[in-house]
Amino acid sequence: MKITVKILNETFTVPCKDGSQKIEWLAEETMRRYRKARSLPVDLAGKSPGFQVRRARGDGLLDPDDPIVDVLDDNDFVHVVLSTGCGSGSALVPAGTQSGLHYQEPIEYLSLDGNSLTPADLMQLGKGLYKIKLTDNSLSKVKEARKLLENILTENKVCYGINTGFGKFARTVIPGNKLVELQENLIRSHSAGVGPPLTPERTRMLFALRINVLAKGYSGVSFETLTRMIDAFNASCLPWIPEKGTVGASGDLAPLSHLAQGMLGEGRMWSPKTGWGEAKDVLEAHGLKPVKLGPKEGLALINGTQLITSLGAEALERAEGIARQADIVAALTLDVLKGTTRAFDSDIHAARPHKGQIEVARRFRSLLHSELYPSEISESHRFCDRVQDAYTLRCCPQVHGIVKDTIDFVRGIITTEMNSATDNPMVFPQRHEIISGGNFHGEYPAKALDYLAIGVHELASMSERRIERLCNPSLSELPAFLVEEGGLNSGFMIAHCTAAALVSENKVLTHPSSVDSLSTSAATEDHVSMGGFAARKALQVVEHVEQVLAIELLAACQAMEFLRPLHTTVPLEKVYDLVRNVADPWDKDRFMSPDIDAVTRLLREGEAWETVKPYVDEYQREVVQIDRVWGAAKPYLDDFHEREVKELRMGSPTSSYLSNLPLHQLRMGP
Repeated sequence: MKITVKILNETFTVPCKDGSQKIEWLAEETMRRYRKARSLPVDLAGKSPGFQVRRARGDGLLDPDDPIVDVLDDNDFVHVVLSTGCGSGSALVPAGTQSGLHYQEPIEYLSLDGNSLTPADLMQLGKGLYKIKLTDNSLSKVKEARKLLENILTENKVCYGINTGFGKFARTVIPGNKLVELQENLIRSHSAGVGPPLTPERTRMLFALRINVLAKGYSGVSFETLTRMIDAFNASCLPWIPEKGTVGASGDLAPLSHLAQGMLGEGRMWSPKTGWGEAKDVLEAHGLKPVKLGPKEGLALINGTQLITSLGAEALERAEGIARQADIVAALTLDVLKGTTRAFDSDIHAARPHKGQIEVARRFRSLLHSELYPSEISESHRFCDRVQDAYTLRCCPQVHGIVKDTIDFVRGIITTEMNSATDNPMVFPQRHEIISGGNFHGEYPAKALDYLAIGVHELASMSERRIERLCNPSLSELPAFLVEEGGLNSGFMIAHCTAAALVSENKVLTHPSSVDSLSTSAATEDHVSMGGFAARKALQVVEHVEQVLAIELLAACQAMEFLRPLHTTVPLEKVYDLVRNVADPWDKDRFMSPDIDAVTRLLREGEAWETVKPYVDEYQREVVQIDRVWGAAKPYLDDFHEREVKELRMGSPTSSYLSNLPLHQLRMGP
């Protein structure tokens, strides 16, 4: 039996063997799978009493002690509803006792120095896999900067943000006995965000990134304040941070103010140990004290681009993962549509040597029909009269390639931004100066993330057209909408509509937000980046791309059912097996959303790439070996054989001529 279960807006298909397990087991197994999918600790703390299991139809409550087989049918759909009284914070349940799960604090540390954090590191920190600490050199820089700031105050010098107002009030000097109140007022007044809160993972990323910037030693924050922030992060004490409200001008003032507000012991805060509560109470439950702000420290905590950059880092990492796997999905579609491999010939791409294009073409060669990985499907149409394929098949290296190059470009911008001082004013102890500047402006990450959204969207645009080719019998020679008894069954008809809807939404979402600017702060901030929206849009575009490619992968695997007993290449067959672990073939219509969700998770977690990577690597090793053989064989081979040997390629099904020399005769040793 397989039961489809929805929990916390995610859907899982849970195999139940003979169905003798109880409903309680089904709920706990679903929660275990949820935690694994989110890269969270999967240990269960005994029974999980804080849930109800309800039928999707009628919302009927199921008894936890009932055997599954007695109350559910194969492919039934149910909801696990967490009933923990967490109120409006229930959307943020995923990582703690509120979901009936045992949270394990990480034991490993990641050292931050303000200079070497990567997007992949930040994603790991967001998942709660590491605590953080600062390097000795960073601690020394932090202390030096604070000492200079205190000296300036002792000398009664006027300095923006330290003993003046902010923005339009920059010329208003604040008396010494009001400097702490100045910083606290700044945090409270700027905590003006709206909208849904960041998830725990994204809050951790934002938190860690702000600590990394402070570690550079240009902010003037005190050692004590920074230490308390690190302690709160390591205890996973996460303030409530609404995702909307930043224009990305003087940094992400509203979101970072909500972060700082929590550190003051004000507002709401969540931890795995306590659930949602007042920030002061949550900190106290972990033996922590609220931050006591000194001069400039409020400004030091909120001036910067960390919301834009942390969300951008997630969009970047997910974009890279789905871009790699788009090549795999497209290769499978090409084979089941009986396409030609000739368009991926290395000489074609050497003639237009864009880095991404060459890499994508190489990946296609490693996955499609070759001597190392022959395809029975490809062999079945060796002597067909088709010369070339549609653009969405033939031009994958050119289109997917520029997506890869776009991602590489954006990675450079985001990585630099992650390790940059984005405060104002900035403290330079070596020069004995505090200087006002504009490093807080979010234009760099905003422009890059708009570009990322535009680039990665093309993967979905191409994919949706390939789905059309798979579903349209006039283009595919497959049954209409990939299902038997068409008319009685609709098959992939509306799955394709879903893909089309997502692609259409992306066309609007890829309109760049960074071309807009609204003057704020009484015209002091008279040009802004709108980078917060650029980051949120980029994430949404990437999510849509993941979903569209999941639909294509399901459709390509369904097409395989109509080509059996023929098989595709070994790596692509492994991808087929991966999909079939979570989604059965369609012999008739059934509830399709759970399968789309399940395959989307496979792609989001990079499982398709991990499945084929050993075969791609083996192909590349074979190419290197053949290159060595080629050095000895070259005098005896003509130009055509040279190309074929180097690519481990047998004669293409649509080639106008065929190789007469088996490649295995050129092998030297095992």
